[in-house]
Amino acid sequence: MLKHTKSVKTVVRQAADALRLLLGQVPVIKLQDVELEAPGPDQGIDIVVHIDVSGRRHALVCEVKSTGQPRHVRMALLQLRSYVDHQTQDATPIFIAPYLSPDAQTLCREQGVGFLDLEGNACLIFDGVFIERQVASKPVAERRELRSLFKPKSAQVLRVMLRNPGQAWRVSKLARTADVSLGHVSNVRSALLDREWAQVSEDGLFLSEPDALLDEWCDAYEPPAGKRLTLYTTLHGSAFEEAARQVLRSDGGTGLAVFASFSAAHWLAPYGRTGTQYFYADETGLERLQSALKLSAISKGENVNVTVLKDSGLFRDTVEPAPGAICTSPVQTYLDLAYAGERGQEAADHLRREKLIWPK
Repeated sequence: MLKHTKSVKTVVRQAADALRLLLGQVPVIKLQDVELEAPGPDQGIDIVVHIDVSGRRHALVCEVKSTGQPRHVRMALLQLRSYVDHQTQDATPIFIAPYLSPDAQTLCREQGVGFLDLEGNACLIFDGVFIERQVASKPVAERRELRSLFKPKSAQVLRVMLRNPGQAWRVSKLARTADVSLGHVSNVRSALLDREWAQVSEDGLFLSEPDALLDEWCDAYEPPAGKRLTLYTTLHGSAFEEAARQVLRSDGGTGLAVFASFSAAHWLAPYGRTGTQYFYADETGLERLQSALKLSAISKGENVNVTVLKDSGLFRDTVEPAPGAICTSPVQTYLDLAYAGERGQEAADHLRREKLIWPK
């Protein structure tokens, strides 16, 4: 049962109004009355709607939650089913939340529970009535929450976990490995568990649905913040390759630079060649690239793109498929390719098939 804070009471009222509006659009349904909370002891029901369907009385028993994350939905559905199974009257369980993701909607369908969210998604089946609506957009709050999950510090945690999704992590060790605070790891942990992308075993937290996580990350992806430079080099072929690999080798030197996007994909999972080379670098790494590759700024015809990153966390997640060929990880490369558009999406799909297939 929802706690009766002012905000939650508002959600219940909004849910009741949305349900009235939806039912009112079906001619065979006559609304009798709407009770906010079932009378008597707390039984986990927030709204009971009594209706007449072509002369037959029917009840819709509704549980309302202020969040529609799958973990919370699953618990509420069990509560709803238990309540309905002990009723003598003809009743249909309905789950209502501000927003229900496709995963949350699937949970409702699997449990035989109708659903409605305040964005307009709905599926109600009872007494010969079938109502279904789908909207494509996510609400602003949901998009904001997802963007927060994929911000640089949180992304460092996700990249570590996606290296080996089946590996279990204690919070403290994950924080040290990702070089973030315990608070950041705890926030990521809660978000992953709420969406049922992760589970907790005796050994710690592990990713149970890495593909679902990567899909959402790709959908919400924003390129790393930084200064983007378009430059030109006269080097090409093996001369360019050797000069670039000399720069990217760490060898204890100063400055950081890595192959990115299409250039990283060339080493990880070759798909198609491009006339432009891509790098991420810090300021000193940029200077080394400019010197070794003889880079110059031009107004058009550039063939080298360098992003000088604002946050250095991305450099913690690199791979070296060949000596000196330091590349962004398969996960980061996939995200950058998918963001690049049609040609990039094809290369991203190929990379995912080659490097991002995880055991179920």
